[in-house]
Amino acid sequence: MTKRADNSGLTNPTDWISACQAAQTWPDSNPAGFFSAYFETALIGDGAAFATGYYEPEIAASRTLQSGYYTPIYRRPPDLIDVDLGQFSDILKGKKIRGRVSGTNFVPYYDRAEIEAGVLSGKGLEIAWAADPIELFFLQVQGSGRLRMPDGSIVRVGYDGQNGRDYVGIGAMLKSQGVLQPGQASMDGIIGYLQSQPDRGRSIMEQNKSYVFFRELNGGPVGALGVEVMPRVTVAADPAFVPLGAPVVLSLDRYEANGVWIAQDTGGAIKGANRFDTFWGAGQDARNIAGGMSGRGKAWLLLPIGTVARISAGGNGGTPPQP
Repeated sequence: MTKRADNSGLTNPTDWISACQAAQTWPDSNPAGFFSAYFETALIGDGAAFATGYYEPEIAASRTLQSGYYTPIYRRPPDLIDVDLGQFSDILKGKKIRGRVSGTNFVPYYDRAEIEAGVLSGKGLEIAWAADPIELFFLQVQGSGRLRMPDGSIVRVGYDGQNGRDYVGIGAMLKSQGVLQPGQASMDGIIGYLQSQPDRGRSIMEQNKSYVFFRELNGGPVGALGVEVMPRVTVAADPAFVPLGAPVVLSLDRYEANGVWIAQDTGGAIKGANRFDTFWGAGQDARNIAGGMSGRGKAWLLLPIGTVARISAGGNGGTPPQP
């Protein structure tokens, strides 16, 4: 926090020094006192928050292509290129795209349908093969998880980029089409529908052109902040509005998500000033909560004391938060 740049423009590295130093010796018995002593609350915009949930799923997989395991789980392809458009024009500062080189042109990377049709097969990119393409689809939505091998061993995989295509939430799409009724748009409800309609289910999943690539992990899943994400602590946020590492207080109509979270991660669908994704860990309970999480209410940032006054006076630029 005292070394990295804050892409939101709300804080400077030096703002965090006092709180970070105090955290080293602060007694665990008085967390409220710590936040009261070193932080002030701020709203970004109107503070009207929308929070979903994610978890660490576990799916059946095999290291080898064999009967019952046909769907490849790919590592990041070497021809997938990130481009920082700000290097080409000041008006594009902060914008990035992903794609590949084709001849002398830079073109969009293959979409989900093309990849699932086999455009990457035979290139040695397979980490493993999944037993269920639907479960793999939701592993990609979550961004990390566990592969349970036929012998019972576990291989953990984490997000290693995506193809640059826009994410489409198929739950909202099915709900808007009247396929899923209110209360059925949970993860289990969507999976149940896709499994009951195999052919249509495949075409529905292909509507989400975004495709996620993985890498093997030695420890637990690591978030965008570079630290291991923690159940009921880590929240994904948009770093253009929320400083990564900042505490966030949620007060929602879903009581499970109320309280203090730490912005330690990001997500392809987590865009906007008050859009959050709460992390619940692994296991069936985590899946149940995360899969049905859709909370609305208020969000407050906890920023180092003095930050709001400086920003309001024009010290950082950008849109100042409301104290």
